[in-house]
Amino acid sequence: MFRTDKNPKKLSDQDLLELYIGSNNLEDLGALYSRYMHLVYGVCLKYLHDRTKAKDAVNDIFEHLVSEIPKFEIKNFKAWLYVLCKNYCLMELRKQKSKKNQADKYLQTQFMESTINLHPIDEAPDLNLQQNLKDCVERLKQEQQKCILLFYYEEKCYNEISDELSFPVNKVKSYIQNGKRNLKICMEEFAKQNEA
Repeated sequence: MFRTDKNPKKLSDQDLLELYIGSNNLEDLGALYSRYMHLVYGVCLKYLHDRTKAKDAVNDIFEHLVSEIPKFEIKNFKAWLYVLCKNYCLMELRKQKSKKNQADKYLQTQFMESTINLHPIDEAPDLNLQQNLKDCVERLKQEQQKCILLFYYEEKCYNEISDELSFPVNKVKSYIQNGKRNLKICMEEFAKQNEA
């Protein structure tokens, strides 16, 4: 289809769409898209729950149209655009969730420290284990004991322990690290006694 000097406002959605497909002129696509930008924004706001993200999505979706339109035979642009917006938003939410999960995993490794091979039970010899561990926990300083019990037995994170005991997070970390070291020393002493 050749470029026409017709007023885009007087053309139907289908005419503008065909005009864009024939010309690849972004002005034609812009004229069509501008009819539905407020609807696109509404859909994005509904899914993303953030005005700035919704505004950014309106721009991204316009750019997305350039690659998507050639892939489809579009009979009803408005309905097709709604589905495209919805799918775009759902993909964004998945990406955000994935990023959040990656961030959570990173934070967990940085601040929670993996308990694999760090739990005193894992580090201790297998002799009267439970009783020895219980005795060693009871020997810890009170702050270390509380933090160790909350961290390992109630599986609370540093922030939860900090809130519960009113200790700064850095102190909680320190009590747990020192408590683990003291538990290991204590358990090793029990192991030596059992060997003798």
